[in-house]
Amino acid sequence: MKHGKKKNARRYIVAASIGALLSAGVATGAYAGAADSAPLKYQPEMVQALATTLGVSEQEAVERLDKEAQQQGRFAKLRAEKVSTLGAFFAKDGTLVVNAADAEAAKEVKAAGLAARVPERGEGELNRIKAQLDAKALKSAPAGVSAWSVDLASDTVTVEVNGETDAATRTFLKAAKSNGEAVRVVQGQEKLETQAVVPPGSRMTFNGYLCSVGYGAKDRNGKQVLVTAGHCIEDLPALAYNGTRFAKGTHTRFALGTRSVDMGIASVDAGHSIGLDITTYGKAGTVAVRGSQRAPQGSALCKAGQTTGWTCGKVGSYNVSVTYTDQNGGPDTVVTGLASSSVCTQGGDSGGAYVSGNQAQGMTSGGPISQRCNGQVNSPGSSYFQPLDDALKYYGLTLNTK
Repeated sequence: MKHGKKKNARRYIVAASIGALLSAGVATGAYAGAADSAPLKYQPEMVQALATTLGVSEQEAVERLDKEAQQQGRFAKLRAEKVSTLGAFFAKDGTLVVNAADAEAAKEVKAAGLAARVPERGEGELNRIKAQLDAKALKSAPAGVSAWSVDLASDTVTVEVNGETDAATRTFLKAAKSNGEAVRVVQGQEKLETQAVVPPGSRMTFNGYLCSVGYGAKDRNGKQVLVTAGHCIEDLPALAYNGTRFAKGTHTRFALGTRSVDMGIASVDAGHSIGLDITTYGKAGTVAVRGSQRAPQGSALCKAGQTTGWTCGKVGSYNVSVTYTDQNGGPDTVVTGLASSSVCTQGGDSGGAYVSGNQAQGMTSGGPISQRCNGQVNSPGSSYFQPLDDALKYYGLTLNTK
């Protein structure tokens, strides 16, 4: 959640541990390109960061982004043509694999130049199993289960276990294993916590707490709002940037110890605005927001946050549920509707901005309690974020773009 002092110290740690807060302010996303004679498709600094993350040359990083964009365009066309598909994901080599509903659909996918497979289960059935587990966890939070998510690549619902053996955990795991091979249980995971510590990614403060700024958007009446992690504005506080108030929390779907979704919005004060360029803390210039198209599993991904700065990795799974632990004795909180990633975050990064290519993806929610990033763009680690497109849809917002 958020970081705080004195009587707020407990909640500050909780916020920070649940999701790394990203600096407040501008929320955007755009990778920069490297062509000298033609207009830049991607910002050079971001290409450099991605190349470092993937361990490839800058030219290979540009080619990877181009390939991802082309494949996503073909997949979008297939869906518009009502081809029966069950989700898609990027393989490690950058190939978009489309889950086809049957052999006939697979032929259409291949005819479009994409890789196809007919899975045993697919997105719909996995989402159904996941929903059943969510219902079980929301009755009693399983402290020993860090996260559970739909993983299209393995065609399973993956359950990550941290070793606790409380009654709620035993009941949850029994229900999960009743689904046979449709559920994959992974042992040895860490407990999770929220991480909360005006370009997106910069620091915002409130009532002795810290978080990071997410994205600017407007509601149906044209009013400007900040979209952020719900745990950052749980009490609907006034928000400040560099000591000056710029917004006031108005709605949140997060509450410690109850069924939660980690999204929230704040009304931006007159005379203030949320920028259209994400800060990268000197690692990749600034990144302009061009849209909010959701990136498939396996896509390249970077985030800005006030604690760990600019770190990159890949999109993990969507439809992820987690159990966040309050290290100071408060109740565990089950949060649904998240996405996972291999991007490293720490406390204070919560609320900040994730981007893939030139598309804004979401806001930091949380990560492993003991995780420490090494200061590099490609720091090894993991994190969870609230998908931006879900928040925009829920609150009826239009993202501000450049």
